[in-house]
Amino acid sequence: MDEVKQIITDIRKGLYVPIYFLMGEEPYYIDRISEFIASEILSEEEKGFNQMVLYGRDTNLDEVISQAKRYPMMAEHQVILVKEAQHLSRTIENLSAYAENPLSSTILVFCYKYKTLDKRKKLFKTLRSNGAVVFESKKMYENQVAEWIRRVLLGDGYKISHKASALLVEYLGTDLSRIYNELEKLKIVLPSGTEINPALIEKHIGISKDYNNFELKSAIAGRDIQKATRIIKYFAENPKDNPFVLTISLLHSFFSQLLQYHGLQDHSPKNVASALRINPYFVSEYQTAARNYPMKKVSAIISVLREMDLKGKGVDYSGANQKDLLQELLFRIA
Repeated sequence: MDEVKQIITDIRKGLYVPIYFLMGEEPYYIDRISEFIASEILSEEEKGFNQMVLYGRDTNLDEVISQAKRYPMMAEHQVILVKEAQHLSRTIENLSAYAENPLSSTILVFCYKYKTLDKRKKLFKTLRSNGAVVFESKKMYENQVAEWIRRVLLGDGYKISHKASALLVEYLGTDLSRIYNELEKLKIVLPSGTEINPALIEKHIGISKDYNNFELKSAIAGRDIQKATRIIKYFAENPKDNPFVLTISLLHSFFSQLLQYHGLQDHSPKNVASALRINPYFVSEYQTAARNYPMKKVSAIISVLREMDLKGKGVDYSGANQKDLLQELLFRIA
């Protein structure tokens, strides 16, 4: 995130480079940087003749380079955005010759999503040694996304509770673009300075604050069978919004981390949070679960979850019914 801020800051100051090669598994930052370049460098009047968008599916590298060598018309720069540039991966090394001596009046932006350049090859080294911005947008771990949400909201004057951010991550996963869009919806209806809580998320996004996988995990960790039963009943009545495979995946992740917890010698909150890659706020949940589920039981539960995952997918189990699967799951692990 700091690297992104530096790129944005330099562009705002007019410190441009001839080539921006944006690559990696996380498309969110690639989109944000390329959109900022498209909106910031040229005026609206200049864009008509000097801003071009090419798509990797519909073009080739020779055409990209040919356009890059063109001089701007009545402007200091031209901007060329190559979207879906990953479709040029077979010939991308041929960019090396242009990268050695790029036209200073051209701002060439590659959006190379879901792939990265081979750092051992000539193009990567040439880009680096000739002043290009080579930015790798790495996929965030789930435990990093909650902090990302907090920082994004804080930048616009909002706060969010730990439980609310965990709820968003549980429901939306690690798709930063999707999360960002939901946060934008909240900003539209909530005044700056608001602390976002689960109730506001339920009201404005539609994620139930009481009946979700996050609450189910918490109930099972604390052996609150009544609460867990209410949640799986809700899941069974709303299967499209609460797919069985997602529930199994989250519980498998939780009990795998719990098994790791049991193997730790140092159970201090700081060490647990670091070892399990979780927010320190949730360490107490693992402490509670460890008291309720000894290591041998946790190992057995992981085996059950694997078996139930196969059943949910119809392996050696015909006519899988989500309600029956959920009830069997709860019976066998709690």
